[in-house]
Amino acid sequence: MIIAVFIVSMLAGIAIGLPIAMALLLCAICTAMAMGGGVANPTIIARTLMQGSDSVTMMALPFFILAGEIMNQGGLTKRIINFCNIFLGRIRGGLGYVTIFACLIFAALVGSAVAACAALGAMLIPMMVNSGYNREESSALVASANLVAPIMPPSVPMIVYGVSAGVSINSMFMAGIAPAV
Repeated sequence: MIIAVFIVSMLAGIAIGLPIAMALLLCAICTAMAMGGGVANPTIIARTLMQGSDSVTMMALPFFILAGEIMNQGGLTKRIINFCNIFLGRIRGGLGYVTIFACLIFAALVGSAVAACAALGAMLIPMMVNSGYNREESSALVASANLVAPIMPPSVPMIVYGVSAGVSINSMFMAGIAPAV
């Protein structure tokens, strides 16, 4: 019964055009009301929402996004590509290697695969197409090269997992360096 309330309220929120975050909030409120209702539930819901977001470690997430946007607007992505191009641009297939290493460096700075893919893909895919690469293969290379971002410290998914599971984030970062590289 509770699962049905959860799913129906979530789908109803999405169907009426609410953003996903608001649909999740509606879903949580409907589920809490179905589990017990009463006068105290709105207070408990508000307290639980605040406790979930009141974490110093979780404050790193919006700052990673902000840092990535500042780096992109400041031209750091272009500088990273030029830096990688100095070392790898002369060899055969060098632009593909440049793409992989630029994604690795940018993932280490931003911590998000989506942000790295959006920032670098906008520049690297047209560069690769102009150099004779196929557009689909260029897009696939950028997307697959950014798959390393979730394990390359500092990683947003690692922070979220560390906070929710109570695992040491420093240990996770140290453990993620070798597999990412």
